Amino acid sequence: MARYTGPVCRLCRREGVKLYLKGERCFSDKCAIDRRPFPPGQHGQGRKRTSEYGLQLREKQKARRYYGVLEKQFEAYYDEAARRQGVTGENLLQILESRLDNVVYRLGFAASRAEARQLVRHGHFLVNGRRVDIPSYLTKPGDVIQIREKSQQLERIKVLLESAESRTIPAWLELDLANKQGRVVRLPARDEIDTPVAEQLIVEHYSR
Repeated sequence: MARYTGPVCRLCRREGVKLYLKGERCFSDKCAIDRRPFPPGQHGQGRKRTSEYGLQLREKQKARRYYGVLEKQFEAYYDEAARRQGVTGENLLQILESRLDNVVYRLGFAASRAEARQLVRHGHFLVNGRRVDIPSYLTKPGDVIQIREKSQQLERIKVLLESAESRTIPAWLELDLANKQGRVVRLPARDEIDTPVAEQLIVEHYSR
């Protein structure tokens, strides 16, 4: 499975916003963007004004990195969003939010999307009673995501479940900690998605 394996803190610095790629570290004083709030590299502090195309590209890159999606897959998501009825930008964010690794993260079953991706790949979750180990699996309204009974005994899972009690769960999801599961109630509305991107710029980028 192709994925980015380089230092992730520099991705936040490049985009100029916290992408919450390292879980608890992003909320501590060790957060790289808090300590060095400028792009990485030798000329990071002296970058010139960005063009219109540059702004569009940055928004696209920001969304990709926020959800941990590579270029080819992101383009496929955009094509699917453009085919659906409704606003293309909002459709795109709904598709990205529907990914299994993102839903696992939103439910509080992982500290970051990267950790959620790893847990899904290792087969720790069931979707509607069936084991699914594909992070990009797109969930649908009514789907139930549950931690496998055997996996519930793992120390890391226990820690995550304890911290999940204090997490704010989006209104489009439903958490049942007693049964170690969550449910997708519906697709999220745009105002329920806190992704720090201007999706219209992404649409403009692909419409060039």
